[in-house]
Amino acid sequence: MVNIIGSTNNREHSLTPTTKSVPLVSETSNTMAITTQNSINRTIDTSMVSILAGQLSQASVNAQARDVSLTRQELGNFAQKILNKLEGVNYFANKAIYDAQIPNSDNATLLARAESATKYTNGLGSNPFSGMPRDQLVLITYDDSGTFTTNERRAALEESATQEYAWRQQVVAQGMAEYNSSGKLTNFFHSALDHFKSLPAVEQSQYPEDYESKLQTWIDTDFNYFTNETEGKKNNSIVEIFTKKVLNGDSTLFDSDDYPDLNTEKR
Repeated sequence: MVNIIGSTNNREHSLTPTTKSVPLVSETSNTMAITTQNSINRTIDTSMVSILAGQLSQASVNAQARDVSLTRQELGNFAQKILNKLEGVNYFANKAIYDAQIPNSDNATLLARAESATKYTNGLGSNPFSGMPRDQLVLITYDDSGTFTTNERRAALEESATQEYAWRQQVVAQGMAEYNSSGKLTNFFHSALDHFKSLPAVEQSQYPEDYESKLQTWIDTDFNYFTNETEGKKNNSIVEIFTKKVLNGDSTLFDSDDYPDLNTEKR
């Protein structure tokens, strides 16, 4: 590879012809060099993708085994433990240790990617996982098998956060537009629910346990904040609780001068 690059860099010497046939030979050699280099680059890229695909496949197997063996609360605790390691004070307190980590392998591709992640987490270069699908980023972030270095996992977490932030900006803008035009947030709740359902279990476990059901209730209610009217399907269980509170003189309903909102009633 070095020789090929060297011959390409010295191209100006071969382009000083003594006969008409010299430029043709030189141009052909240069084309062959470029073609060979492109072939090498494609081989390297293919190798990187193949190795990462194998790692992700194993990480997926690990994640499935973990998710079925833990309760939702246990999975949430596990996720929080991982985040504590990869974020904030705990991460930077051990930064020197993490920067010294290298894959237990002599594979050049793995070593290069780990080095790239370490540089990135130190403010140098780009994220090696930039543009990777969210589900794959999650596999890397929460895989504690030692397949990925801590800095690789942090880099994956940061890319995941970048994608999440971009999505939130978009959906909040859409929600504001919906509210200003109709007085509702029903489509916003739909977007939030669809997003939640698309997340891996380890990320869902970090949300309130009733997150999905409450969003569905707000969607079904189809409340109009301009008219303070419910335009969709009413949740009979909420209405029942509310009416019982009224009849019982529940203090939580009468301590405030505000009009009671059925959506806030505890199921």
